[in-house]
Amino acid sequence: MTLRVVDPPKDSSKGHAPASPAGDVTHRRSPGFPLDLDWVGRVRMNRSALERRASSMPSRRSVKKDWQLAWLLRAITFIDLTTLNSDDTPGRVERLCAKARHPLRQDILEGLGATDLPIRPGAVCVYHSFVETAVAALEGTGIPVAAVSTAFPHGLAPVETKIAEIEASVKAGAKEIDIVIERQMVLNGDWQALYDQVKAFRKACGDAHIKTILGTGELATLNNVAKASLVCMLAGADFIKTSTGKEKVNANLPTSLAMIRMIRWFHEETGIEVGYKPAGGISTAKVALDYMALMKEELGTHWLQPHLFRFGASSLLTDIERQLEHGLTGHYAADYRQPMV
Repeated sequence: MTLRVVDPPKDSSKGHAPASPAGDVTHRRSPGFPLDLDWVGRVRMNRSALERRASSMPSRRSVKKDWQLAWLLRAITFIDLTTLNSDDTPGRVERLCAKARHPLRQDILEGLGATDLPIRPGAVCVYHSFVETAVAALEGTGIPVAAVSTAFPHGLAPVETKIAEIEASVKAGAKEIDIVIERQMVLNGDWQALYDQVKAFRKACGDAHIKTILGTGELATLNNVAKASLVCMLAGADFIKTSTGKEKVNANLPTSLAMIRMIRWFHEETGIEVGYKPAGGISTAKVALDYMALMKEELGTHWLQPHLFRFGASSLLTDIERQLEHGLTGHYAADYRQPMV
């Protein structure tokens, strides 16, 4: 079987494959903009309408057969392979990086005719303590290391401490920094404080890209989610991200839809493309396809590129690999045939 993932047919009724994996992408980073409280005040989200729209996605937009396999290959390039456990060790991080180097078994790649495609995850995401380990393990691959920072997952530490942590991770070789905001700033409507802090974090990141984690499950309303998204983008965020994966409620489609529409509005007003990263609970290929379809419909195929879309996930790759093997053999393999770490 050979899958064509470059220049797919334009017939959207067949759920065509997203664009091919990007090589060197020229992307204009956000320079940051002044805080516009009038704009923030005009943000409104209709929860019932967002929930209705989101609930229609799984049934209305599905891809089948070879198209599904092509989409799943593409999905791998969006994954931030992640280990953020209290019992992480250098050995576990090295094994995760080994999986990042070879995300699919060779026989699956050969069976799909995909051996020449640049199938690799978007990044490997670890705690600061393991940045140097991951950088060494990924040397020569071009796969960036992302570090969670700013007192992850709660974000409750002195700002000086958080900035020092960012700077240390960047110095250790992290190319992406996932910071967490202080949820109380959103709940209190203190947009100036949120803006100032994210702007300071962006400055500390330097050339490293900054992903702002909102902790959406703890922000009470979709209006708060949307306003926090806008403030972070104005402050210079390269990505807005749903969750740490540690909250009771993590990524879901209605919340994602609110954030994606803020990205679209921001782009319409500024011309700047900001990335989106849902995280927490995305563990099956089917759910990943739902998010990809949502991105395609709301922002267009252009946003289905690793520099604009990521999944924060630790077990998603295992299910994708199982689904790809099923597409080749007609049988589901046991999980142990696709070990992660």
